[in-house]
Amino acid sequence: MLTSPAKTLVESSYHRLRSDIIGGKLTPGAKLRIEELREDYQIGASPLREALNRLAGEGFVTVEEQRGFKVAPISLNDLRDLTRTRSLLEREAIKESIRNGDDEWEANVIAAYHRLQKADEIYGKNLDEWERRNEEFHEALIAACTSTWLLRFRHILYEQHKRYRFISILAHEEDRNVHREHLEIMQTTLARDVKAACKATDYHIQRTLEISERVFTELEK
Repeated sequence: MLTSPAKTLVESSYHRLRSDIIGGKLTPGAKLRIEELREDYQIGASPLREALNRLAGEGFVTVEEQRGFKVAPISLNDLRDLTRTRSLLEREAIKESIRNGDDEWEANVIAAYHRLQKADEIYGKNLDEWERRNEEFHEALIAACTSTWLLRFRHILYEQHKRYRFISILAHEEDRNVHREHLEIMQTTLARDVKAACKATDYHIQRTLEISERVFTELEK
């Protein structure tokens, strides 16, 4: 089945806008004026509006009657709520993957971890490539989870969490060893140690919150 040109334009608009919101190019609270976006993205108004409405449904954009679209704001309270809820779902997905995972699942987790470790060596400060491999690693960990709804909601929260994760990455916390955190998650998961895997996952997610809290505090001074 062929994809229509209109649908392709909407998809292109959606992915570009979403990437710019997550990466901070379109800043929290910024007005998203269609005419300005048309000029910047070289895409028509109709696909842009459709893409913005889709992003609004995912929580990346807000819609104000008579005032148009804005980039959804970020806040510490939102991050704390997001962190707590994401941790709950991530733990449940890890638990089920540990229960159901087979040899192929284990091999995929190890391979995804290796690709993530190589990202820094090959791509240096290319955050987009690192983030892609980071997501692949976390997806591999929970790939043996069979709950469609759990995975769907967990994915929504993971995507929202990206906006804050970039804040923590750009903060360049010297005392944080993300590689070690990922290694701990992988080792405890493959060892089928549910308690330790959940603890390592919680710690990993909590560190992003702690670093982002410090960034927010510095900005408020």
